[in-house]
Amino acid sequence: MTRILEKYRVAALLGVALLVVPVAASSLLGTQAAQAAAPQSFGSVLADGSFAAIVSADKPAVVTITTTLKAENASADGTSPFGGDSPFDQQFRDFFGERQMPVPDQRPSGKAEALGSGFVLTRDGYIVTNNHVIDKASTIKVTLDDGTELPAKLVGADPKSDLAVVKIEPDKPLATIDWGQSDKLRAGDPILAIGNPFGIGTTVTAGIVSARGRDLHSGPYDDFIQIDAPINHGNSGGPLVGIDGKVVGINTAIYSPNGGSVGVGFAIPSDQAQTVVAKLMKDGSIEHGFIGVQIQPVTADVADAIGLAKPAGALVARVDDGTPAAKAGIRSGDVVTALGGKAVTSPRDLSRMVADLSPGEKQGLTVWRDGADKNLTITIGANDGGGGQVLADAGGKSGEAGQRVPTIGVQLGDLTADMRQSLGLPKGENGAVVEGVNPDRPAADAGLQPGDVILSVNQKPVASAREAKTAVAEAGKAGRKAVLLLVQRQDEQTFVTVPFSVG
Repeated sequence: MTRILEKYRVAALLGVALLVVPVAASSLLGTQAAQAAAPQSFGSVLADGSFAAIVSADKPAVVTITTTLKAENASADGTSPFGGDSPFDQQFRDFFGERQMPVPDQRPSGKAEALGSGFVLTRDGYIVTNNHVIDKASTIKVTLDDGTELPAKLVGADPKSDLAVVKIEPDKPLATIDWGQSDKLRAGDPILAIGNPFGIGTTVTAGIVSARGRDLHSGPYDDFIQIDAPINHGNSGGPLVGIDGKVVGINTAIYSPNGGSVGVGFAIPSDQAQTVVAKLMKDGSIEHGFIGVQIQPVTADVADAIGLAKPAGALVARVDDGTPAAKAGIRSGDVVTALGGKAVTSPRDLSRMVADLSPGEKQGLTVWRDGADKNLTITIGANDGGGGQVLADAGGKSGEAGQRVPTIGVQLGDLTADMRQSLGLPKGENGAVVEGVNPDRPAADAGLQPGDVILSVNQKPVASAREAKTAVAEAGKAGRKAVLLLVQRQDEQTFVTVPFSVG
């Protein structure tokens, strides 16, 4: 669980309301909304303080999506109906596993109904919603604003971005809603959220953009718009619109300590969603790019330790064998600073850039290595769901007497064959084993633990305790404020920066 989730519960509503039934388990609630096709001018819409012109134009394109879930896909026991691949699966379990909605209907049929929101994108019936609204549905039905009910088929869905497209066959052209430009949104701009909270009917709420670029640690596309317009279970898939009446986001998630709206909601930006939706409409699915690295942020201490001018980029903690990254020559300890000519400022940047690329594409990639930029070429691979760009968490008994490294506060020993076996490490693994950590020294504050294996110091591999001690001492003599250690703990590798003691 992330630090955010340790403080708050995130309800994966994300516009979805859960209805519990005794045999069928539970059902989702959410809605969709859209905008009229006729051109409108909302430049002076706030002159009289009313959003009525926007609502009258957009409401006809708001739809309700009803799905039928088989009993095995329902979740009376609190298990997420979104599926294990959903970016909001953990949040759903956290919330609904402890508190569930009242029972409004009894259905002993072994099935459950779920309601969600969305909006009509084209006059011939393409509709946008969240993936978790239609995930694992056996049937999908759309109810238009005028009450017309039509069967829908799934065109395509992408769990990583939590977006989906469904299609209906209307007997007349539909009212639609156009995409807006989310990249122009600023904190403080007014917005409207439209959806069907709790299944009570189409509802409009108003607020402002509270923040941009929120990261909920749910996947490579985390770049949410935070809003204070109330959204609740049932709003998932509904549109977030600006004062020009166009979609600037898709309502997706809330923070909630009690299950209700507390004015902290999240929407997928339209600029991101528009690209994904276009691919789903064309191909029905998306193949996300993959390079095969574990990455973590570049902190100020890391930048200082490796001589980087500023703390930016994505630090490569591990490169998986046989992956595109390994074939391109990327090494553990490299800092990726650019991909395809675009600057990489954070691990999230790199994850999103790679996910947006198609398998087979060749891209130039720049890494910071040994105090200089190095240009590489990488061929993007296909992400089959088993790997990707993973954001690493920052974070024994030896045969001979350990060697003290008083500057950071660890006791090191050589890595023996027996130790490799007991720690579950590969036979050829070399390094220095952490035998003890002084609780009053920097290494303890950095999270080092007995049993950790130090594989490199300041991007230089170390094969023994003596080599590790020497490398740390040299870093201190060079005037570094901290030392960068590559640490193996069980089957995970991560970089840890340890500042030198003062005095």
